[in-house]
Amino acid sequence: MPHTPETGAPGQQLRRLNQLICELDSLYHEASLRLGLSDSVCRILYTICDRGDSCPLHEICRQTGLSKQTVNSALRRLEAEGQIRLEPMDGKAKRVCLTASGQALAARTARRLILLENALLESWTEEDREQYLTLTQRFMLDFKDRLPNL
Repeated sequence: MPHTPETGAPGQQLRRLNQLICELDSLYHEASLRLGLSDSVCRILYTICDRGDSCPLHEICRQTGLSKQTVNSALRRLEAEGQIRLEPMDGKAKRVCLTASGQALAARTARRLILLENALLESWTEEDREQYLTLTQRFMLDFKDRLPNL
């Protein structure tokens, strides 16, 4: 009998994986709330901080997984508050840069989240970190490869 999500071990593991993904998403939502940010603004600031103090706009869309509309709305809000400025790059491409005020906001928020994550990963052995990253990447790449057949 083939394994289905309802009958076999792979199904139980899939439920566990989905539960863990949802719980992790919920924890990041709670982190955003504790930092006084919306989820989208937190993801955007995090992405910019991860790249330094500026980031190409297309990279923010790609790395956050947010829709272009959501990113643009959040960036307009951050720009109106004086947290970011948009600079032209090549052609129509733009770079999102933190202002001095934005750098201070990022230091109070996204950079604290990055420090928390780094501390957590540093508490794991190198082998555990590598295994986690390898398996997560493998799952993501396999999913991406099979997605066109959905």
